[in-house]
This record gives sequence, structure tokens and C-alpha cells, in this order.
Amino acid sequence: MNSSLYPAIRECADVVVATASGIRPDQLGDRTPCEKFSVADLLDHLGDTLTGSERAARKEQQPDEGTASMSPSAVAEAADRAAAAWADPAAYEGSTEFGPGEMPAAFAAAITLEELAVHGWDLARATGRPFVVSEETAKAALGVVEQIAEQARANGSFGPPVTVAADASALDRALATSGRNPGWTG
Repeated sequence: MNSSLYPAIRECADVVVATASGIRPDQLGDRTPCEKFSVADLLDHLGDTLTGSERAARKEQQPDEGTASMSPSAVAEAADRAAAAWADPAAYEGSTEFGPGEMPAAFAAAITLEELAVHGWDLARATGRPFVVSEETAKAALGVVEQIAEQARANGSFGPPVTVAADASALDRALATSGRNPGWTG
């Protein structure tokens, strides 16, 4: 994994920016495909993760606690800033602090892509917005999801895999591998 993930990170971030920018206040309590999160909870989680991702890309120390409640516009800004930070090829070098501790910076970038793709889709699906990415970006996200699936299931981040058709799109396969039903409707 290296800076070749950047185009997929940028594309998913752009979709998250568009999605978050369109969220209405009356949607904040709505369910999402991620059972443990309402739209507001998902915004908080995604915003906190993306703020940490930006710091990880810049090799900055992570704060001891997460950020406060995140508005849709704050999440849109966090997605844009995180993607911009991963534009620097040096961001993928060495190790960095992210999430549970220190990890290879390229792995932090991969987790960023997974969060943008999977939780971005969750947010879009829950709020009735499209989540459309190129096949190349979907394949990059699928690769990351497949790489981390076993560990993510063990720590409760992913549910059991969902069966999809053999000819399902790469995005649908990534979602299914993460335990989501690609056909989910609220």
C-alpha cells in the first residue's frame, strides 16, 4: 500500500463531502446500515476518524479524546482535509499514530479509504443520497476491506459477511464483506 491509494481516498472523500453537505437536521436521528449508529452518531464517528486521519497523514500527535459532536458541514470539511493530507506522497512513509496506536502510515491510509467508502456509503444510503465511485476506487476499497475483514470482525467493527451474487460490483462485494447488505433501505 502506498500513495496509489490517494485517487480512491480523494474520490470517496468527494462523495462524502457531497453526502454530508446534503444532510438535513431532520435526518440526524435516522437509522443507518451500520446498526450501532444513527446518522448523528455516524457523523460523529466519521468526523472523529477523519480528523485523526488528517493528523496521521501529517504525522501529528493524536489527542487523548475524540472530537465533540460533528455537524454535517464539519464532517464534510474533515473529509476534504483528510483527503488533502493524504495527497502528499510522504504521508505514506514510515509510521504514524492513528486510532488504537502507532501503525504503518500506509495502513492508516488504507483504513481511511475503508472508512470513507464503507461509512460514506452508510451515510449516503441512510440519507437517500447516491454513493457512486469508479470501479477502480471500488476495487481499491474492496482490497482494503478484504485485508482487514478478519480483524475487523474480531473487534466488532464488521458484522458477519453478507452473501451477494458472484457478479456483484466491487463496491457491493466490499460492503458485503464488511457485513452490510448492499440492498439496505431504511
